[in-house]
Amino acid sequence: MKKYHLIYLVIFSAGLFSFDARSQTPANTNTPEVREAKDRKAKSDAEQEKKAKEWVGSLHLNDKAKEDRLEEVIANHLKTIRDWHNEHPFTTVPAGINPLDGKPLSELDRQVIANSAMPKSVHENLMAGLRKDLNEEQVEAILDKYTIGKVDFTMKGYHAIVPDLTDEEEKTIRGFLEQAREQAVDYKNMEQISAIFEIYKTKAEQHLNSNGRNWRELYKSYVKKAQAEKAAKEKSGE
Repeated sequence: MKKYHLIYLVIFSAGLFSFDARSQTPANTNTPEVREAKDRKAKSDAEQEKKAKEWVGSLHLNDKAKEDRLEEVIANHLKTIRDWHNEHPFTTVPAGINPLDGKPLSELDRQVIANSAMPKSVHENLMAGLRKDLNEEQVEAILDKYTIGKVDFTMKGYHAIVPDLTDEEEKTIRGFLEQAREQAVDYKNMEQISAIFEIYKTKAEQHLNSNGRNWRELYKSYVKKAQAEKAAKEKSGE
């Protein structure tokens, strides 16, 4: 009986050793595909770091220590957004309908939902890092870099469509757009950033309607006037 126990132990031990050896065999990390992926990542990292350096440089802080900290904060944030986006494609969100209008969710809708699930700490770390070394005006300047100045650009549009915009209306609408800007910095590309701004533009237009304005008619009048001016310009040029 002891003989059989010994044989079983030898066989079991040999199998266990074989399993451990196989499990510890390193994967091939030097394939062309792996090298290409690493090269792409390194190139993208360099691009994010360059962008961060340019944005911080535009503030002309003349303080190397501050600049280094800010560049690291921004670059890390940009890389984190990129990685989350790449690791959470729209397909991770099931196809369905938008409960607000019943329409099927678009790929953009699903990607925005996927990206919005990113941990809040990512945004909090960015804002805390910026405010550690910058005043609010400088923080806004950096956020404008992320969103290519969409706050001021969109405000100009509202002034064009509503020439007699009141101070209260302007303050409220700008507040909405500034909320959009801060939220939008956590999204990877301009299509997604614009989608975030659309949420707050809708709020702005609802505010105008609640103040006795008719946004639909105001916009229609603006388009009609723009078309008339374009036609007149083209006619005068003939």
